Amino acid sequence: MHFTLGKACSPGIMFPTNSTNSIFSTFLLTGIPGLEAVHVWISIPFCAMFLMTGVGNVTIMTLIWKEHALHVPMYLFLAMLAVSDLGLSLFTFPTMLRIFWLDARELTFPVCSTQMFFIHTFQISESAIMLAMAFDRYVAISRPLHYSSILTNSVIARIGLAIFVRTLTVQVPLPILLRGLCFCHSNVLSHSYCLHPDILKLSCSSTKINSTVGLFVVLSTMGLDFLLILFSYVLILKTVLSIASHGGRLKALNTCISHLSAVILFFTPMICLSILHRFGPKLPAHVYVTMANMHFLIPPVMNPIVYVVKTKQIRDKILKLVIKKGPGESQVTFIT
Repeated sequence: MHFTLGKACSPGIMFPTNSTNSIFSTFLLTGIPGLEAVHVWISIPFCAMFLMTGVGNVTIMTLIWKEHALHVPMYLFLAMLAVSDLGLSLFTFPTMLRIFWLDARELTFPVCSTQMFFIHTFQISESAIMLAMAFDRYVAISRPLHYSSILTNSVIARIGLAIFVRTLTVQVPLPILLRGLCFCHSNVLSHSYCLHPDILKLSCSSTKINSTVGLFVVLSTMGLDFLLILFSYVLILKTVLSIASHGGRLKALNTCISHLSAVILFFTPMICLSILHRFGPKLPAHVYVTMANMHFLIPPVMNPIVYVVKTKQIRDKILKLVIKKGPGESQVTFIT
């Protein structure tokens, strides 16, 4: 359904009522192109992923909140990552499931710009949290005796505040600048959720300022974070190689596996998608949509699983929580 605005929507651009152009105030989301007939079946794994994301991240957050033994830098950063993952999933999965179940594709401009703001906010905050976790691993390996004195609770709180302030500072201008654009010719977005570059493609106003600001935001946040994470691991590897014993080197590297897995899950789809868009061959639309979905949907699902599997302290606490006996319960003995 097309809605026509009765006023100019960009300075210097007027569309008369008899113009062949329609000025849209709503956007239509896209499911998975070419697979519309099986959207209901596709929704089953996506629904399962959404439930796993919620259960996994809420469990991590609750466990770290309640267990005083986990109130250490590594797990406090993990709690921040779980909050970011949960927020990202809450602003992506629901609109996808609406499309798959109800074919409800329409979003008004305010709703779309709000969703865009929160998706990119949690995306950038997750990138910054991973950088903080890389710093945490570097300090833990290179300065183990001073780890607690360097990463105190007040330092962690300041890092969290810095992530929050940086994210809001770079994200707030984007939806404000979008309000000055005019959207016509088409109102069909390429994804199942609203993203800043996708919205800009539909504008018939000049998007030079928006594109410049958007590129600056990406490069100064996720781009810079990725480079600093790489640099952190160069320093970590240098420190690990200086450890005399083979067992000591393996033990030090093992503490980084969970974080490395999270970094790979988060950045690899984004980098591959960027390369394909700019240098790769022309591929079917569903390939790009699938890779974008991997970037936004897979990390929130997999991060809790990776940390539970690879982190003994969290695994033990969860097992203790699961098999904890209530008052009056009889003890059960397992024979193996």
